[in-house]
Amino acid sequence: MSKHTLLLCNCAKSMPVDGKKIGENLGIGDLPVHSNLCRTGIADFEAKLGSNSLCVGCTQEASFFTEIAEDAGAATPSFFNIRELAGWSSDAKNSSPKMAALAAHAMLEERPTRVKTLSSDGLCLVLGSGQDCFEAAALLNQKLSVTLVLTDDDDLILPGQFDFPIFKGKVKTATGSFGNFKVTLDDYAALIPSTRSTLEFSPSKDNVHSDCSVIVDFREGSPLFTRHESRDGYFRTDIGDPAAVMRTVFDASDLVGEFEKPIYVDYNADICAHSRSQKIGCSKCLDNCPAGAITSAGDHVAIDLDICGGCGNCAAHCPTGAVSYLFPERTDHIKAIQTLATTYYKAGGTKASLLIHDNNQGLELISLSARYGRGLPGSLIPLEVHSPSGIGHDALLAAFAAGFTHIVVLGDERQSEEYEALQKEIAVSQSILSGLGFEEDRLHLIYSTDPDDFEGKVWDLPKKDPISKKTFVPLGSKREIARMGIGALADASSENVDIVSLSEDAPYGLISVDTDKCTLCLSCVSACPADALRDNPDRPELRFVETACVQCGLCQSTCPEDAIGLTPRLNLLPSAMQPVTLNEEEPFECIRCGTPFAAKSTIEKISKQLAGTHRMFESSENARLLKMCETCRLEVMAETNDGDPFALAKRPVPRTTDDYISAEKAGLTIDDFLMEDETK
Repeated sequence: MSKHTLLLCNCAKSMPVDGKKIGENLGIGDLPVHSNLCRTGIADFEAKLGSNSLCVGCTQEASFFTEIAEDAGAATPSFFNIRELAGWSSDAKNSSPKMAALAAHAMLEERPTRVKTLSSDGLCLVLGSGQDCFEAAALLNQKLSVTLVLTDDDDLILPGQFDFPIFKGKVKTATGSFGNFKVTLDDYAALIPSTRSTLEFSPSKDNVHSDCSVIVDFREGSPLFTRHESRDGYFRTDIGDPAAVMRTVFDASDLVGEFEKPIYVDYNADICAHSRSQKIGCSKCLDNCPAGAITSAGDHVAIDLDICGGCGNCAAHCPTGAVSYLFPERTDHIKAIQTLATTYYKAGGTKASLLIHDNNQGLELISLSARYGRGLPGSLIPLEVHSPSGIGHDALLAAFAAGFTHIVVLGDERQSEEYEALQKEIAVSQSILSGLGFEEDRLHLIYSTDPDDFEGKVWDLPKKDPISKKTFVPLGSKREIARMGIGALADASSENVDIVSLSEDAPYGLISVDTDKCTLCLSCVSACPADALRDNPDRPELRFVETACVQCGLCQSTCPEDAIGLTPRLNLLPSAMQPVTLNEEEPFECIRCGTPFAAKSTIEKISKQLAGTHRMFESSENARLLKMCETCRLEVMAETNDGDPFALAKRPVPRTTDDYISAEKAGLTIDDFLMEDETK
């Protein structure tokens, strides 16, 4: 913190800001508090521009401050909001600890998110009908290269000169993303140039394909894409709302050239539990991607980063951590949560709660409450994220471990169907808290669009003491970080709990094996994506590490003997990290050389099924091969087949019509004829 320069303002004395207390708790000394930093105090701001890591406690005038910094050739400051988030509150007198926490969070250095470049040639497809749609298309055509497709034959007042092509048609399919949309149209026809008072079109065609970079959709009915709000380059607008139409025209008109888009997620196929050998295990990311950006790709999945809108559901609900969120990365996200809690308590705060919200509907609701209502309680610390639905149980449990008494997730009611993954992550977290002896009513997912309703929900949270005030370095995989948080909570529990029962969808659990059915074929070992199931190279043995198991069920679906069962649970014992033996047998020894080479039950079962029944092992001599090791088997096959160890596997020559005709001419049965022919 000492490397940062912090500027505070009480916004014309509209809120109490204790610069001395905030500065001391941040370790940067007594801080002066301005009253009009953006006006009469602008000279003080300019004097600090040369400082490293300048941070300003104001977001309303961020554009103004940024412009001054650019004119001075200085680095752009960072900004945080202590007014709507803390100072403008009926509990403002108790908000100094929160202000210190918000400042500490703002001064954290996070790794920048990687970006990818998207290109647009400006080709724009406008869909809709009526005069308003035509006029909107004409405005768009001033910056973009527009093609208008009318979805019905409504009359238009056409100008004397057409600046863009006009067609009619109905959308059959639409795929792709900004810069690379692909649309298929039925009943597609071009407007005839000689059209006079009524619209006339050429003969229509079906299944016509069109490519474009931008789509502006003024149609009624369903949008072309799921979660269309986050589909870059696609604008879905009510043609009857003039203000919305003008916003769309304004926003879409600039979409020509190259643009940078954050890469929201990363994917590690090596630990993905989606599928093995065409058997489906985990499909949580597929089931919870509202944008349709994830598809099955054999044993793994494919994520279209151009379509991905960054909701984070896939990363939050992924049991292995194969999908990880990058906006921000998991480590930075949990560090931010821990920094908010530790700074708040260090500054003298008590019983902190965490409010997770987005920067659109959530931030607007908080701002309305601050301006016209009670604002946020002094103990409720807000954390802005790109998408609240992308919070996993690892972050939730780390927040409780750090000292938060409640976690409130403010969801967007318009997208409530997208919160199924979060609800399951909350259920897992609540089960763990309950199993450790803590109250369940600490996690709250609320939907609200009314400031009064929102205030009632956050101000009425029951007062609870922190479970723990322990932080840890959040390094490692998702599961490792989650276990660190769980370990901190378990240490704070007054109950001696070893096993916590979990719901069926939980990513932790035990595997049971029916030893009467299991033949130790070890197909489950090769199917396990998490290395939870292991073999022993020295003897027939199936081993299991419980902490690694993600309960994907691939072992269960792969087992040919139907011998495996799953039991969701959380094992807190240290032994859960050590391999345990689920099944073992004495090895079968080769009948020729005595070398142990397989499980006894496996060889006995194979011999019983094949000896005397399969054409390759009809004779007792060949059946003995089943009880030999690989080396002896090849040696014996080579000795008895003129040096060709693979002669035994040769299939008999199929009988043909010519064989039957030749046998009849020779006066022989077909078997005698073929045997005589083979002898020759």
